[in-house]
Amino acid sequence: MAPVLDTLASLVSINSVNPEWGGPGESEVAAFVRAFFEDAGIEVWEEEVLPGRNNVVAKLPGLDSSRAVVLEAHMDVVSVNEMTIPPFVPEVRDGKMYGRGSCDTKAGLAGMMHAILSLKEENETPPCDVYLGAVVDEEHAYRGVLKLIESFQERKIKAIASVVAEPTELRLVRANKGVLRWQIQTHGVSAHSSKPHLGKSAISMMAKLIGELEKHHEKIASRSHPLVGISTCNIGIIEGGAQVNFVPENCTITLDQRLLPGETAQAVFQEYEEVIADARRKFPEIEVSMPPPGLTDEAMETPENSVVVSASSKVLSLMGLNPEPCGVPFGCDCTKLSRAGIPAIIFGPGSIDQAHGAVEFVDVNEVQLGFDFYRRFLLECGA
Repeated sequence: MAPVLDTLASLVSINSVNPEWGGPGESEVAAFVRAFFEDAGIEVWEEEVLPGRNNVVAKLPGLDSSRAVVLEAHMDVVSVNEMTIPPFVPEVRDGKMYGRGSCDTKAGLAGMMHAILSLKEENETPPCDVYLGAVVDEEHAYRGVLKLIESFQERKIKAIASVVAEPTELRLVRANKGVLRWQIQTHGVSAHSSKPHLGKSAISMMAKLIGELEKHHEKIASRSHPLVGISTCNIGIIEGGAQVNFVPENCTITLDQRLLPGETAQAVFQEYEEVIADARRKFPEIEVSMPPPGLTDEAMETPENSVVVSASSKVLSLMGLNPEPCGVPFGCDCTKLSRAGIPAIIFGPGSIDQAHGAVEFVDVNEVQLGFDFYRRFLLECGA
């Protein structure tokens, strides 16, 4: 196999399931990435994010050290519990490499690693300094990229562009949705199920409230953005009741709304407060509370005339690939980099349709094209 595919196979063979999903975390992948750059004589270091979970940062000097370009990819992967293939056996067949993380997003990470390595080996100096951030915790709470940003700010690194590796089918993505996650709780009165009239069912209250929420979800579906599509909300979890012969005292739902560029988490949350206020008026028996959101991450839209978009588009055109920017509905680390003032795009091999799947794979030709894009981009951006 090509060297980038050998590296990808090595990465896939390492279990780096996020500890949130019962895995060992990213430490073994971090050691592999660090050794890769140390062996090549490229400056590299680790930065602790959480105990035993470190980001790895590599640096390749450029002609202009006052500016920098950032490549970023996460090292953690999601649970393997529902997989129907061996998760850490990187089998190649029919032009595809299989295994957890092959698509999301170790293919992009391998491509970025080899892009920097090839410039070093061929004595090609990029226009400005290049940093690769291999980060932890993207699949849970984004703490790796936040630490990376903090480190850049402390080191006074002026980043003019960033590319985040995610499976985009080699499309240039300049806009993506944000996410808002929170819970709504209804509160009843417990009683024996043989005399339910002595209690108040929190589940029955929640059923009425969900009906009102679904009306709101139909309403927000009329909002759309030309690159990322319509506004959506999903009620993903419902929990309630203690025992089958009890009238349930509590019921909780967990919601996930995808935010469009231009929407703020505060404004969207306020809409739900208004939905709940209307439900209380319509159903006076409902007792409901809504704690503050557990996760907020507003959307990204990088201007089409920005340096990172124009350089990426030029490279893709030269490669004979689609140079037109597009948008995606999923979230990733790019939004944090963008909010920190580092214009970002998302780009990588593989399809989001295979990410997190029972059978995860990536097209090996796309992996090699992704490597070629990252390498050309580093020579083009900031030139």
